[in-house]
Amino acid sequence: MCGITGYIDFNNTTPSGVLDKMVKTIAHRGPDDCGSEIFNLSSAQIGLGHTRLSIIDLSSCGHQPMHFKDLCITYNGEIYNYLEIKKELVELGHKFNTGSDTEVILHAYDEWGIKAVDRFIGMFAIVLFDKKKEEIILIRDRAGVKPLYYYFKDGIFIFGSELKSFHKHPGFKKEIDLSALSLYFDFGYIPSPFSIFKNCFKLEPGHYLNLRLSNQELKNSTYWDVRDFYKKDKLKLSYPEAKRELHEILESAFKYRMVSDVPVGVFLSGGYDSTAVAALLQRELSGKLKTFTIGFSEGNNEAPFAQASAKYIGTDHTEFYCTTTEAQSIIPKLSYYYDEPFADSSAIPTMLISKLAREQVTVALSADGGDELFAGYYSYVSLWQKMDLINRIPPKFKGNAKFFFAIAEKLIPDSKISLTHKINSVSKALNTDNNQQAIDLFRMMNSLPESYRKSIFNQSFEEYTHGFYQESGGYKNAMEIVLAANFQMYLQNDILTKVDRATMSVALEGREPLLDHRLVEFAAQIPFEYKSDGHIGKRILKDILHEYVPQSMMNRPKSGFSLPINNWLKNDLSYLIKIYLNEKALSESGLFNTNFITNLVKMFENDKLHYNSLIWRLLMFQMWYKEWM
Repeated sequence: MCGITGYIDFNNTTPSGVLDKMVKTIAHRGPDDCGSEIFNLSSAQIGLGHTRLSIIDLSSCGHQPMHFKDLCITYNGEIYNYLEIKKELVELGHKFNTGSDTEVILHAYDEWGIKAVDRFIGMFAIVLFDKKKEEIILIRDRAGVKPLYYYFKDGIFIFGSELKSFHKHPGFKKEIDLSALSLYFDFGYIPSPFSIFKNCFKLEPGHYLNLRLSNQELKNSTYWDVRDFYKKDKLKLSYPEAKRELHEILESAFKYRMVSDVPVGVFLSGGYDSTAVAALLQRELSGKLKTFTIGFSEGNNEAPFAQASAKYIGTDHTEFYCTTTEAQSIIPKLSYYYDEPFADSSAIPTMLISKLAREQVTVALSADGGDELFAGYYSYVSLWQKMDLINRIPPKFKGNAKFFFAIAEKLIPDSKISLTHKINSVSKALNTDNNQQAIDLFRMMNSLPESYRKSIFNQSFEEYTHGFYQESGGYKNAMEIVLAANFQMYLQNDILTKVDRATMSVALEGREPLLDHRLVEFAAQIPFEYKSDGHIGKRILKDILHEYVPQSMMNRPKSGFSLPINNWLKNDLSYLIKIYLNEKALSESGLFNTNFITNLVKMFENDKLHYNSLIWRLLMFQMWYKEWM
């Protein structure tokens, strides 16, 4: 795992030393080695930078940027099946000088061009410079495990794993994109392709970008899209056949992700997904697998369940109980490591467990993706039930006001959601087809009411609408629209961002076996009822795990990393609200309706606010603004 950064300056005005400064800002991602190289062409100056965390081929032979013929690469990630691809290339006459997967990427691209990426099983953010074609190519992995940002304005193109390196280039203009900021307050993160800054974007997963140096033409293309697999005809497999095939794919995915020249461990929560990862891996090992859990005296505490799972599976388990003080000490660091406003408070325990694991291993496997692929979230069950209720309403009752209000309360019982928001959401859902119903209800359940979102700001702006909300055709099951949406939005932009920044902050490589693209494609193409019956999620995955761990040990409510953030903000952390959400601090950016937000804070302090998460989002933005603007 590594960090990459660089620039293409069509004005040839970048001062010397800038690239080294950019590389230095991401040294935490790769402390073992760093490299940079500058190319001066008639059309542009090109700078490629890299920091290395040695995982495969620990020798200096893996140094980047790396060259082969007319190609030069800087790359972050792992190609797990690189040995198989290498063997194929050797049979085609290629000769190799290193044992690294980086060299395999160069040879594969030389042999097959962009089609080489179809062979890759792994996680990657790749930047290639083709000197012969005078072209820059950016490629991001299918699931979006590895980040890749780019900026293009006034003849300056900048790329990198993290935005912090962009700030070191004098051509980078820090202008907040209000439309993207509105999305942040909607979701708690900024979904791709947007970023907090104007003219700055995340390369979307499954995409590649071509920049022609001769005319500065930029072309964005898709090589893989999860929605395509949800829209295909379902595989004609019986449940036992699907279960057997899924089991085989899981074993292959896990085996690939154990390939390493350094120690490997697993984040173990005690839930189904991480227990499945640990159980399948431990069965294949001669020694004991290292597993790690973090426990809390406040909030949800899964440590006892993880310990029980570890004992049964037989892993070498390390448990760390975190105090409130230790958890709160992470908060000031979030804005630096996450680059953009990011409001998932579970970043705090994720950073803590990453630090714990790094003391013993250099690679840690996570179990992210199980809920998105196999309908594990309770919200799926809730959505299923809401749609079922709507579809059983006779048309003649849909216009009845009294009945309508009752339905709004039934569909959205949460007392903290305003009745106006309930009515607006339900009225839309009552008059659309099943697929659109799923979209409308899902958005209602996962976003901030428009009235709040618009009242936060003191100026108007054009709102972005994420592509998910504009497209509902072609799906075989309305619920699968939501699975695809969570995969593309929440998983990629929240969970994977959280894990990447947390693990990389301590130079720990995080791997995601459940996001092997073969597994994702298979999960998308099996019937929905194999995943959920409308009451219980992850059916097929749970049935596989029960071959390793007794069902009685796993039967308990779903939990997860949950911290008492709201309680902290009203007590131990109330000083942060006084510092960052006072009228003077809010007016500093010139973005906000300070009277509206001041009133929200008072409502929050008096337990009268419908949307408490909004206060944490405001705080995270304000801390980010102080750090980066």
